[in-house]
Amino acid sequence: MMKTLMMTAASAALLMMAGAASADQALAQKNACMSCHGVDKKIVGPAFKDIAKKYAGDKAAHDMLVGKVKTGGKGVWGQIPMPPNPQVKPEDSDKIIDWVLSLK
Repeated sequence: MMKTLMMTAASAALLMMAGAASADQALAQKNACMSCHGVDKKIVGPAFKDIAKKYAGDKAAHDMLVGKVKTGGKGVWGQIPMPPNPQVKPEDSDKIIDWVLSLK
């Protein structure tokens, strides 16, 4: 009985985490991030997994990347600039960047 309960709780936790991850990817799609970035392939900008790898362990990365979403940037990943996206709500960019940085 206890083993079944533990397995059910673990399964529920995994489903909740997967649901949060897919919700944050949906936010990236809703805000047109996926027009230029793929999860695991470069489109115009770098793949989200490449961004996660580059900034792994960098405690300042989250805030810096949230700023890049808002104001844009250039030169870090090549000559094509990332345009500013001031229309993305701060709470959405926060969740999107958390999701991007969580990718492996």
